[in-house]
Amino acid sequence: MKIVSVYNNFFKNNMFMKMLFIFSMISIVTIITLSYIIFLSVSDSTIRRELAIQKAAMESVDRYIHQQYESVQNMVRDMHQNEALSANISYLMSHTYADYVQHLTNGYYANQDDYSADVLKHFQNIMDRNADIHQLMLYSAERQDMSMFSPNKQFKKLDTSAAHSYIPDVMAMETPNISAPNYWIRKEINEWSPDLYAIRVPINNTQTLRNLGQFLVFFDSAGIGNALDSYESNFKGEIVVLSAKGNVLFDSSSNYYGKKYPYVEVADSLFDQTDMDSMKKEKNMYVNKFVSADQGYVIVATVPVEEMAEAYAGIRNTIISISIVSTLFAVLVPAFFIINFAKRTRRIIRFTQKVKYGNLSARIDDTRDDELGQISHSFNDMLDELNLYIERVYKAEIKQKETELVALQARINPHFLYNTLEVIRMRAISQGARDVGEMIYSLSVLFKSLVQQKKNYTLKDEMEACRLYLELFRIRYKDIFTYTIQLDPVHNQHPVVKLSLQPIIENYVVHGIQTERSDNKLSIVVEEIGDVLQVEVRDNGKGIDPARLAEIREELDRPEESGQMFGLRSVHSRLRYLYGPEFGMTIESTLGEGTLIRVRYPHTEGTGV
Repeated sequence: MKIVSVYNNFFKNNMFMKMLFIFSMISIVTIITLSYIIFLSVSDSTIRRELAIQKAAMESVDRYIHQQYESVQNMVRDMHQNEALSANISYLMSHTYADYVQHLTNGYYANQDDYSADVLKHFQNIMDRNADIHQLMLYSAERQDMSMFSPNKQFKKLDTSAAHSYIPDVMAMETPNISAPNYWIRKEINEWSPDLYAIRVPINNTQTLRNLGQFLVFFDSAGIGNALDSYESNFKGEIVVLSAKGNVLFDSSSNYYGKKYPYVEVADSLFDQTDMDSMKKEKNMYVNKFVSADQGYVIVATVPVEEMAEAYAGIRNTIISISIVSTLFAVLVPAFFIINFAKRTRRIIRFTQKVKYGNLSARIDDTRDDELGQISHSFNDMLDELNLYIERVYKAEIKQKETELVALQARINPHFLYNTLEVIRMRAISQGARDVGEMIYSLSVLFKSLVQQKKNYTLKDEMEACRLYLELFRIRYKDIFTYTIQLDPVHNQHPVVKLSLQPIIENYVVHGIQTERSDNKLSIVVEEIGDVLQVEVRDNGKGIDPARLAEIREELDRPEESGQMFGLRSVHSRLRYLYGPEFGMTIESTLGEGTLIRVRYPHTEGTGV
């Protein structure tokens, strides 16, 4: 109900409020849409930039791990290239440590004084050169024992036979080159640090190529973090390196060591692709993967959606601020102009209502030159002209019309009475009193119609007056004069000016009838032509000389009365005063043939006099 009330009060009959509402909705929707599109574009660009940084960091991690793997491969290659060292390693792996020491002491080889051939010193030098190495181990497949080298220069030889552990089984299994330290190996060497990863390379006899065992290196995962040092200021989220079994080899946040990583299934990822995987959004996380299927690990980079949103939060706030300002500007500025136009329009409406109720002195106070200002100026000018017309023309014409009508009435009635009585007198003298009764009756009815004041004078009344007048003369000229009247009953109630046709008929009787002829005739025909009701009065009388006809027409068109042709001119001027210059009387005549007079009335409703 409130919505309906608001609509009825503010929108239903208020064009400007509808315009403002529609324009505001279009502006708001347009600005919001554009802002949203810009925000999506900017946020997508920001996300892609951040993910590109992530990918660069992941590639750095991958390069580092490959470097470590290559370093282990180089270690084994160096062992094989140094024949003395290779022989000592083979001897160590196939004998007890005591036998190895005795072997070196006895100077079995010519290069016994070459310290590079000492396995312990060689491995110690390797660990000194690479601080990321946590432990080095040599596993002998023949003896099923393990030689362990620690950074603190400790050496241990452990019995790892199948009777004591599962290490032989572990070493016999085919596993990826890079993986998490095996549980049984950890247990054997009592090393439980979670942030380690292992690289294993087989060692073969250079002569027989028979597998002697495995070279196993435990690396500290913190070294991988050093590869991310150059990305610390720009890097978002976290990077995790997972083994083929899903074990965490490296975690930049240190949150997932010893736990199952929740965002990626490694078993499936290893078969996806071997390069940067496409970014995925899972569990409110942006996830990137880098798969190294040949080495058996997966690098995963994740960024929480909330953290990524912080990267474009400033841009988002800027876009929102600009959108709000633009919306306010797009709504308030047009609203100011529209409300101003509405106020000015309401003033014009109030002004027209005042004029409607007759206050012609009202004026619109608007000095601007725009469309509404021009309308206001036009209204003011129109009222000035209207008042001037009323004062100087309309009132004067009304007074002139009233004066002329009064004079006409005063002059026509005595003149008509005189002529009628003269006809009766002459009839009585020439013929006696036989037809006097009929003439007196017609005359009395005619006088009654002329004297009687009717509020609505119609064409039927005027035609009846003409008929009575013609009837008098038909009786007088019984054998030489006839008349006809054609009036469609549909026009009977058409209002006309009183005595607008009778003077024309009188003019024919006085000037046109020829008593020496026996075929004098007059016809009156009423017809409708478009928006005009036309009455034709045609006779076959004397006609009018062309020069005289020109004088009559000139006299009818004169603005001031000259005293000539009072009857015809009075009819013509009254019709033009009341109905306009396109109405009135026209005369056509041919000398010796007759005269045709047309009287034009407006077909629309008027006021008879």
